[in-house]
Amino acid sequence: MFFQSTQFKAALVDLDGTMVDTLGDFEVALNRALADLDLPPVTRALVERTVGKGSEHLIRSVLAYQLALPEVKDLTRVCEKHGMDNLYEAAWLRYQNHYLAINGEFATVYPGVVEALQQMQDAGLQLACLTNKPLSFAKPLLQAKGLDSFFTHVFGGDSFERKKPDPLPLLKTCEALGVQPAQTLMVGDSSNDAQAARAAGCPVVLVRYGYNHGEPVDGVDADAHVDALTHVAQALASKA
Repeated sequence: MFFQSTQFKAALVDLDGTMVDTLGDFEVALNRALADLDLPPVTRALVERTVGKGSEHLIRSVLAYQLALPEVKDLTRVCEKHGMDNLYEAAWLRYQNHYLAINGEFATVYPGVVEALQQMQDAGLQLACLTNKPLSFAKPLLQAKGLDSFFTHVFGGDSFERKKPDPLPLLKTCEALGVQPAQTLMVGDSSNDAQAARAAGCPVVLVRYGYNHGEPVDGVDADAHVDALTHVAQALASKA
């Protein structure tokens, strides 16, 4: 199927858009935070185009979009009064509170994910969850969805100095697992995962059902593009 000559020892698995569909959580938490600031709600389509580079980037992008809307012209006084950075801080604090209150409530595990993780674990592969989501969001979500027991390590967007698409999180996670990047597969859903993997020297597989900033993922450079996580698990199990 792919990576036929590689003997893998570990897999790094992204969270949002790869294991769990969290658009509902993002949409609800964002809109509650925006309502607190008297700003109009965002659509799920906008959230899908914006997620993936960390919650801080998500908040800044949504605020910039909202404040550019014609109907928000009279609300630019919010920025004038507080400044963009202070507005961001206000939105970020409200978003964190709302997100933690509903974390996982409007999210669903993609079909085949539990089966795939079990197959990888049974094959003797070390598994780490590597996400740009803040660690304080990621760990409770994995636990709520019954996925936490599969991973020896969980690292979030605030675990290291830089986030994906920088290769640092992948290199640090490989180091924590005691494996070489060339023997570690990155499994994700976006160009962030692919670019980070290429720079780190990890093979990479992308699932087609994820977000990828609203763009088709087949156009992203990767070793393979698959329709289900079970396809990856089956290939990995055959090489383990």
